[in-house]
Amino acid sequence: MKVFQAHFEHLEEVTKLFDQYRVFYQSSSDLEAAKEFLQERFHKQDSIIFVVQDEGRIVGFTQLYPSFSSVSMKRVWILNDLFVELAWRNKGVAKLLLRAAEDFARETEAVRITLATQISNTAAQALYESLGYCQDEAFYHYSLPLVAA
Repeated sequence: MKVFQAHFEHLEEVTKLFDQYRVFYQSSSDLEAAKEFLQERFHKQDSIIFVVQDEGRIVGFTQLYPSFSSVSMKRVWILNDLFVELAWRNKGVAKLLLRAAEDFARETEAVRITLATQISNTAAQALYESLGYCQDEAFYHYSLPLVAA
């Protein structure tokens, strides 16, 4: 298995996984919209996508978005998406992706990586915690819905 940063030439393969990721979170499949969304991310260079390739195909991805901490005056990376094809789960793909994200965050001198996961996703929580991620116990996080998801 090989992990690397995806670029525009990986758009088609990443789109398929991104669409599956969205379906996992109860969104309707829409390959064209997924492709347009990712194409814009690549074009604007406003996210970083790491992928794992095995047997000649991309089988997992994670997407990071940049942010900043005003208090520390340092970069923060938001690990917004992590998805591994069903047949490749429990084979170390997610760990490879998370390690790549961590290495990248350190290289860019980020103060932290943040993420959110569904409360019911205990498998993901166990993975994150095994890699040193800590559940935030100091702050409540809120969001303001502006449009229907």
